[in-house]
Amino acid sequence: MAAILLIEDDPLVRRGLELALSRHGHDLRSAGTGEAGLTAFRSCTPELVVLDLMLPGIDGFEVCRQIRQDGDVPVIMLTARGDDLDVVSGLAAGADDYVVKPAQPTVLDARIRAVLRRTNGGSDGVRAHGELKIDTAALTVSLRDREVSLTPTELRLLLTISRGPGRVFSRRQLLEAVWEHDYLGDSRLVDNCVQRLRAKIETDPANPVYVQTVRGFGYRFGPVCG
Repeated sequence: MAAILLIEDDPLVRRGLELALSRHGHDLRSAGTGEAGLTAFRSCTPELVVLDLMLPGIDGFEVCRQIRQDGDVPVIMLTARGDDLDVVSGLAAGADDYVVKPAQPTVLDARIRAVLRRTNGGSDGVRAHGELKIDTAALTVSLRDREVSLTPTELRLLLTISRGPGRVFSRRQLLEAVWEHDYLGDSRLVDNCVQRLRAKIETDPANPVYVQTVRGFGYRFGPVCG
């Protein structure tokens, strides 16, 4: 069971998701505006936030950005349509995944459980790649001996791609391994997460050393001598 904060302005949708997710075993707290959602988030930090983008007052994009400033709690955004701009903007703001409304409770529950599993496990030990160190037991990452704060999705992506330096991972392989999407899904999830990860671990994100693009194929973890 996970402690979840649902931020959704439509009372009927909010109540329906509260009931459905509670039946799936989650502990729900909800808010109807961005301001109320941020207050609830800061008063009792949840394990995951389900966030509607189209909120009155402070919209979901800004709520997501402020949540990211406060910490690394996973965020799943709800978008009323699969609009490219909404999706890309939400992912760029720091969301881990998204579900297009009307959200089917079983689908949303599956996405919630998949996101939460990203905080778990890897092999034990420390992987050293130049100035970057990945502790797969403690699930921590440090760069030049300073800890780097990653979201669960960013961490899972780094753990996955760094298991085989030099190996090329397609976007589909990463969707399946990191997001647990068993279909082609949306490559923007991968691309946006890579951009956020590079901003945190690369000295020059425009010329990455660790997470490198292989044009036409996907991404690889650069072979860096430890």
